[in-house]
Amino acid sequence: MSGEMALAMAVALGLDAAIGWPKQLEARIGHPVMWMGTWIDRLDRRMNRERDAPRKRRIRGVMAVAIAVLGVMLAAAIVQLILPNNWIGGLIAGVLAWPLIAVKSLHAHVKAVVAPLVSGNLDAARTEVAKIVGRDPASLDKPGLTRAALESLGENSSDGVLAPVFWGVVLGLPGIVGYKMINTLDSMIGHRTPRHESFGWAAARLDDVANFIPARITALLLCLTSGQATRSLITVAADASSHRSPNAGWPEAALAGALDVRLSGPRIYDGKTVDEPWINGTAPDPTPTHLISGLKIYRRAMIALGVVLLLFAAL
Repeated sequence: MSGEMALAMAVALGLDAAIGWPKQLEARIGHPVMWMGTWIDRLDRRMNRERDAPRKRRIRGVMAVAIAVLGVMLAAAIVQLILPNNWIGGLIAGVLAWPLIAVKSLHAHVKAVVAPLVSGNLDAARTEVAKIVGRDPASLDKPGLTRAALESLGENSSDGVLAPVFWGVVLGLPGIVGYKMINTLDSMIGHRTPRHESFGWAAARLDDVANFIPARITALLLCLTSGQATRSLITVAADASSHRSPNAGWPEAALAGALDVRLSGPRIYDGKTVDEPWINGTAPDPTPTHLISGLKIYRRAMIALGVVLLLFAAL
């Protein structure tokens, strides 16, 4: 582990936790993920031709992913070569990596679900949940909305925070930039829709690979900071691999075990019911109080992550 990059990721994590990405800055220059999304949309429109055969569309999808990921990694590598190879370079790299970590926005989006759930305003809760999950929230009741928010908290603790930090430490600025491009590709074209079933195949598979290690580290971190490590670890060992995703089930199972609630289960996508297995299925449904407790675990996990990064940087 590079000490300078561990310091850089600690700086990025701290900056985002403290102030997030300022709205004034976003209004003026946008956000790096928005820039990535614009590039992906152009590649999709130019390379994903519906008249082409599925095999050709899959090949073109592989090419689009390679162009997007290698392009941003090359640009980031050039920037990193310019930086001084010392703690000053680490600080600068941390500022550059700052917008690619979503620790504060994830907390804010999940917290926004709590108040309407507590007051019983399910329509408002559905509006907030729709901002953080892909399923249709219209049919979700109070436990379903709470489960959706907790599942998003678990999965995005990995996708939005720990995974970019992990790849930033391992590969420097090219690692964190490359990961965010992979994750954005998956969110935009990695779906099994008629348009993206073939073209988005490479994006979805690469995202699975990129999140394999971070998801398991996230689960361990959540378990160890939950106050219920044994119960949480048992749930992870029993149910994480039964999730439809090879990665999302790990942090979700960690939270389910820590809070002693059931997560996942049947849900509706595009008007169709998908019969997913339960995680910690014998436990009761979560309540808004469990969501508040889940956010506390998340905060402790993020503090622990920052401490680990600073220790590695010091060593």
